[in-house]
Amino acid sequence: MILPASLLPHWLLLFTLGLFQLVGPVPPELGVQGGSLAPCTAPAHCARADWPSADPEAALARLLPVVEALPRTQVLEHSGDYLHATCSSTLFGFVDDLELHADPSAGVLQARSVSRLGDSDLGVNAKRLAALERALTAAEDAAA
Repeated sequence: MILPASLLPHWLLLFTLGLFQLVGPVPPELGVQGGSLAPCTAPAHCARADWPSADPEAALARLLPVVEALPRTQVLEHSGDYLHATCSSTLFGFVDDLELHADPSAGVLQARSVSRLGDSDLGVNAKRLAALERALTAAEDAAA
C-alpha cells in the first residue's frame, strides 16, 4: 500500500510514537495507606470500587490468576492482602496501575485502577474493574 504524501507525516508520527512506551511516573499514592487504597482524585482517568466479601483475602487469591492472565499485565507486588500490577495499552503502551487490597475488618476487597498519563482513559479503568468484579462473582459462584 502506498500512502499519499499528505498522509505520510501522520503515519510516520503514529509509527514513531508506537515505538515508545508511554509509561509515566509511578504515582506516589500507590499502596495501602491508613488501611485503604487511595481515593480517585480525577475520575476521568481513575476508577475505584469496594466489593463486599465474607473473605476478602480469599477473594484476592481468586483474582490473582485472573489478573495474571490479563493481556499486557505484569504483577509487580503481591502480599497476603495487597496486589499491585501494571497494565499497558495495545497501541502506545500507556501504563495503568491496578491495585487490590483485602480488608477483612471492613469485609471488602478494595480495587483501584488509575492511568499514569493523560486526562482521560476513555473508560478503560472502569471497564477493567467491572471485568474483574464479574470474574470474582463467577469464581465465588463456582466455589460455592
